[in-house]
Amino acid sequence: MANRLVDSNSPYLLQHANNPVEWYPWGEEALEKARQEDKPIFLSIGYAACHWCHVMAHESFEDADIAALMNEYFVNVKVDREERPDLDNIYMSAVVAMTGHGGWPMSVFLTPDGRPFFGGTYFPPVARHNLPAFREILGSVARVWREEREKIIQAGETYTQHVKSQVQYGEKSATAQVETLDQAALALAQSYDWKYGGWGQAPKFPQPMAIEFLLRRATRGDKLALEIATHALHSMSKGGMYDVVGGGFARYSTDNLWLIPHFEKMLYDNALLAITYLHAYLLTKDEHFRRICEETLDFVIREMTDPRGGFYSSIDADSERHEGVYYLWTPEEIRSVIYDGQDVEFFLAAYGVTDLGNFEGKTVLQRNLDDASLSERFHMPPEDVPGRLRRLHAALLHERNKRRRPGTDDKVLVAWNALMLGAFSEAGRYLKRSDYGKMAMRNADFLLNHLSPGGRLNRSWRVGQAKHNAYLEDYAGLALGLIALYQSDPNPRWFSSALQLAEEMLARFRDPEVGFFDTANDHEDLILRPKDIQDNATPSGNAIAASALLQLSAYQGRFDLNDLVDGMLRSILPAAIRYPTAFSYWLCAADFALNLPLEVAVLGDPQNPGTQALVEALWAKYRPNLVAAFSPYPPLPDSPALLTDRPLVEGKPTAYVCRSFICKLPVNDPNRLLQQLAG
Repeated sequence: MANRLVDSNSPYLLQHANNPVEWYPWGEEALEKARQEDKPIFLSIGYAACHWCHVMAHESFEDADIAALMNEYFVNVKVDREERPDLDNIYMSAVVAMTGHGGWPMSVFLTPDGRPFFGGTYFPPVARHNLPAFREILGSVARVWREEREKIIQAGETYTQHVKSQVQYGEKSATAQVETLDQAALALAQSYDWKYGGWGQAPKFPQPMAIEFLLRRATRGDKLALEIATHALHSMSKGGMYDVVGGGFARYSTDNLWLIPHFEKMLYDNALLAITYLHAYLLTKDEHFRRICEETLDFVIREMTDPRGGFYSSIDADSERHEGVYYLWTPEEIRSVIYDGQDVEFFLAAYGVTDLGNFEGKTVLQRNLDDASLSERFHMPPEDVPGRLRRLHAALLHERNKRRRPGTDDKVLVAWNALMLGAFSEAGRYLKRSDYGKMAMRNADFLLNHLSPGGRLNRSWRVGQAKHNAYLEDYAGLALGLIALYQSDPNPRWFSSALQLAEEMLARFRDPEVGFFDTANDHEDLILRPKDIQDNATPSGNAIAASALLQLSAYQGRFDLNDLVDGMLRSILPAAIRYPTAFSYWLCAADFALNLPLEVAVLGDPQNPGTQALVEALWAKYRPNLVAAFSPYPPLPDSPALLTDRPLVEGKPTAYVCRSFICKLPVNDPNRLLQQLAG
């Protein structure tokens, strides 16, 4: 018999709709039941692509005896962390305080008024691997609730106060200075893993925002930053965590070698990594980086795009109740697909495929020999190696498509879509891929038309329904994505929509002290109003807001926005020096703020070859600290203020290069434009 999750719109909640557990979605009905029946709440938070969430569901939530315990002693609440990042943020902070670590599934027990008093992550049905049995935990918590209630009340108060203490910026430094960024870059260099690439030990996460910060520094001649960034990008794209057959990245590597991934594919990872590989290509002209960017975006188009233009959230780690089986190969399977014997030996050598395998008797494909080694062994020009591999990858992809595919979480989240909107916008512009540009426009149109059905931005959309008031990261992220699109397709609609979102963000989310809250000022009452400051797998809402406001200030001459962000940066940068991987998106925002961004206005008929030549010159290289506005003359309504009072010179298409709205002499010639940009 279905429980109360049956009417949910979240694929994750629907996965649990037929559990014997009497699940409730988060809401007043569940909270009131806990108060009326004087029961603690068991809150389980996860997401659709989470492997260990599936494991706990199969072991415990589908078990009739365990479900009976849960139903008798608790009010049981299921939350999709991707729909409700506010709840995830609050209660993950509590679990980390309780246990020293976090993760999903998150399992936390609350008093009826929402205060956390005990929790953890995955619990097995019987004790193993130093983890207590879930059924024993249920019994113990129920007993203490009955017999020693005061201990629970005290623990709930303690952990609630701890969580509240985390929701604040640090003390402001006197000023935000470029030298601060030097110290952060040094910290990244000192902690870098030159053996395997990346930062930290297994599980290893890709850290695209840290790499992006280093690439920004590389544009100004920092050779070490470029060396670290390119080493990390090469290390991650050999295969393993990167899907060499179908494109796209898994969430992280379970080992130091980037070999065995946690196989789920998340939209946000692929957005952040695609744009980082794009920027690395623009800096180095290394075709490998371009190929990884394009293969990743092509994968998203093929497997994660709704027909109406939204991007899906994730692809599961599991299929057929086993992790990763969709992506694994044996020598026999490869021989059955690649008929030519020489091609088979070439491919097996390239990826070191053996009968023993490297994961549960099969092989996760990761390059074993580089292009030069393959060229020498198989007596072929090195420049022919990538094309031969691409042809063989295509054959394996065709065969793999016949397998039972992992499940797709087909909900559309604004913040994650905004990241991918930026990636497609920039890739279309820099790589001259009109298909990518069209994809970006379709996505922006979808988000603006379908995610604000009542005139207010929503967080999530699925099967025609938009739900949940949007969060800070949704407003700020969509504004930033629309700015990226405007620079590729200078339709004033994109810019005016970004500006409107920013104004709503300032009205609904701003903290009078410093920065922004994650939830709007009319959000439901929780035990606190969350304010996530650290960057995690995705940038923090506050860091995205800082970036969006800095760019809008450059377009509009809004120095009040600069002052607002300056206060945020001065509070953040002391921590960013010590923990740069936890504040990498902040470092990118600070890089923009502290290195005097360029503001460029180009006026002229878009079809005029002179206008096109100026635009081509503008995007001839990667300039991260540049904003550009375009319009026929006179400027179209709703265009950025940067275009105001900029007449054509001699009636020809004209470019203005400015800093803080103080401009150099206008130019008609693309070579002179390049000189001004370089100066």
